[in-house]
Amino acid sequence: MSPPPPPSGRTLVDLDGDVLAHCARHLGARDVASLAMACRPLHAAAYCDAVWYRLYREQWPFQQVPCGALGLRELYIQRHTEVHQMKFDDPLSSIYYQNPIGSTPSHLLLDKNRVCFSQGPVAKILNVTLGSLDNELVETYRSHSARITCMRLFPLIDTPLFRSDTHTKEKALVTSSTDRTVRLCWKGCSRSYKGHSGPVTALADKLLCDGEFKVLATGGEDCAIRLWSMSTKAKSHSLISTLHGHEKTLSLLSVAWHKSSLLVSSSKDSKVKVWDTMAPPSSVSSSCVGGTHLNSSGPPIAMKCHQSLCYIAAGSEVTAIDLRTMKKASVLALCNQRIISCEMLPSEWLICTGVKDKALLWDIRKSQELANTVAELHSDGPVTLLHLDPYKVVTGAPLDGQVHVWETQTGRLVNTLSCGEPGKSPGGTTVSAMAVDGCRIATTESSAEGILLHYRDFMSSSVPVALPGKEVSKFWGPQEYADGASEDED
Repeated sequence: MSPPPPPSGRTLVDLDGDVLAHCARHLGARDVASLAMACRPLHAAAYCDAVWYRLYREQWPFQQVPCGALGLRELYIQRHTEVHQMKFDDPLSSIYYQNPIGSTPSHLLLDKNRVCFSQGPVAKILNVTLGSLDNELVETYRSHSARITCMRLFPLIDTPLFRSDTHTKEKALVTSSTDRTVRLCWKGCSRSYKGHSGPVTALADKLLCDGEFKVLATGGEDCAIRLWSMSTKAKSHSLISTLHGHEKTLSLLSVAWHKSSLLVSSSKDSKVKVWDTMAPPSSVSSSCVGGTHLNSSGPPIAMKCHQSLCYIAAGSEVTAIDLRTMKKASVLALCNQRIISCEMLPSEWLICTGVKDKALLWDIRKSQELANTVAELHSDGPVTLLHLDPYKVVTGAPLDGQVHVWETQTGRLVNTLSCGEPGKSPGGTTVSAMAVDGCRIATTESSAEGILLHYRDFMSSSVPVALPGKEVSKFWGPQEYADGASEDED
């Protein structure tokens, strides 16, 4: 049976455009683009102005849609890119002061308008009210008796604290500590995981998939990896199994991209192992399915899995290991320069390494020599704070008192953000932590006057930042600025 004809004067593309424009109320740009791949009429409709006008107005209701040569789709992408590159002088900001001085925040996480941070043994969550100087902590967890060593945010729906479908988009906080315990926290509720015989030093970057349920992996100074059930039916001490094989303290744990039951672990002696966590408990001794050793002069400081590769930064090298063969696929070597910080974006073929006086942005498809870096990003001190995404690189040195934002595509400096109180000189302060999530950034600053947490959101910004008068980046070759084809939403 053939479909009914469209109303007089209208085509099927017009009707599909109406459908997509209606869907745009509930879908983001990426969802509309995916829906447009269903058929040719939807593909054509996805480029019509009605759809992108709706998306633009929903995302930035207070921004005037200018009339110009650019189509609304291109206008949306340009605005989206500039917001995520923080190219504005007027972000909405919020400041939280803590006096008297407590422990310096050592971990910082962002989850929309929530800021999670730790101070010694205490984990705190702050709900940010933009434009307010009087924010209050909404959650404080004093369940650890010693310093927190690591923090992660995992979907609440994958944890035993999940109770209602109204909380499907919430995230739970997981902390590890030198008191040998791991804590799972959400809105005043918490669970304790005890089993390590020494300080817990590593939490997996994602939850492992064990059929229907999720599994949390932790590692410690006891050289053991412990697997904990996240089932809602699990008891408080839901230890599934313990993996032995490392001889030194666990440094990092990462879940393999191509198979969610494989866990990659690295220890301070630069040994890397791969574990099949689906192996029966009776065969724990045989669950190690591969291993290798890095020829590095220092312990691993960063690790990320992508597809069947695992990238590990240690000493002065970033090594890519093929998890199927445990052979080294490539080695990015910095001649006599110790890597202080490292961020990896393998999906975009990019790695950024922080060293003593700059950050180096690499295209991992090119020859791995210093002369072939994409850009050198200048710093006034050791780059210990580093963020990398498809739009920007954010770098910070502790004694600089500010962070710098650079374009990922070109390496151009686009903004410098003071981490302290507005109007005050950054001198005499230390930037202790930084977290970036899309167009939002949070930093913590310590000084003799106290501790200050500064949160900024660039989503509704409208005043472009004044471009720096002096270029401080060096490039391997001329590049044209690209507005960016990514249409991902926050």
